[in-house]
Amino acid sequence: MSLPGFTAAAPIQDALHPAGPQAAHIYDLWTLMLIMCTAVFVAIVVAFLIALVRAPRATERTVADVGVIRAEERRPTLAVSVALGLSALGLIVLIVASVLTDRALAALPLKDGIVIQVTAHQWWWELVYDDHEPSRVFRTANEIHVPVGRPVVLKLKSDDVIHSFWVPNLHGKKDLVPGHEWTLTFRADKPGVYRGQCAEFCGHQHAKMAFFVVAEEPAAYEKWAEAQRQPAKEPSSDAQKRGQEVFLSSPCIMCHTIEGTLAQARMAPDLTHLASRSTIAAGTLPNTRGNLGGWVLDPHSSKPGVAMPPTALSAADLQALLAYLESLQ
Repeated sequence: MSLPGFTAAAPIQDALHPAGPQAAHIYDLWTLMLIMCTAVFVAIVVAFLIALVRAPRATERTVADVGVIRAEERRPTLAVSVALGLSALGLIVLIVASVLTDRALAALPLKDGIVIQVTAHQWWWELVYDDHEPSRVFRTANEIHVPVGRPVVLKLKSDDVIHSFWVPNLHGKKDLVPGHEWTLTFRADKPGVYRGQCAEFCGHQHAKMAFFVVAEEPAAYEKWAEAQRQPAKEPSSDAQKRGQEVFLSSPCIMCHTIEGTLAQARMAPDLTHLASRSTIAAGTLPNTRGNLGGWVLDPHSSKPGVAMPPTALSAADLQALLAYLESLQ
């Protein structure tokens, strides 16, 4: 399944193409550092080549040549002194630029911002969209939808080990340390799907702990958010009804939530609107019927070490369960 309005190839992950002011500030600092480091590298290479060309050859010197030798030694000493001075000036420029960038990152106006609680687990991302009205709070996983042009406040924490939240197109990295809550703010100014990932080794399946930020127009975001606040649709076909029975009688309800049903556990991703997501297993697999069936039967074949156990189902029960899960839009 693909995201509405986006193709499977749409998600991008590129720090050199900022899609918001925070990423743009970081990109500008990186560009300045690249230019200055390149200039220093070129200057060193040029100085090295000049030294090779002008290096004095071994000749017999007399006492009368002492003055000439001392004059020749003073020239490189002066050049080294000038180089040290320019290097110190360059370091001061980079320090000032770094401080100004840090202040710019924290200067985003947060008026009318949306607040999302992000909890990192081994190996998936839990998302809770806060609201001053409790009835408007909703929960999802691994796919962050945000409105274009509106500030976003992420309250980050870890449930187990150290993780790191990173969306290169929107902001820099932020480490998540167990027992502490950190805040990261950003704004997406360009519609698109931006891939993020855990950037801190956090266990066996660290590489398969991705997420997506979907930046869309405000009207599209509000439509998506309102749909997420609704309970799961009641099954309409016989297959879907049988699939709901299979789900509610299986060990799945010990870990997952489907709002509007008896399944209310919080150990694993909320499945209330599973079919509306583009991937499963934290970006590991496209959300297709075949991948979903394989994931239910044997998740360890795709993500070894994951906490979800295999589920033994007959072919008929599996197809019914898939019909039900695919109805959870």
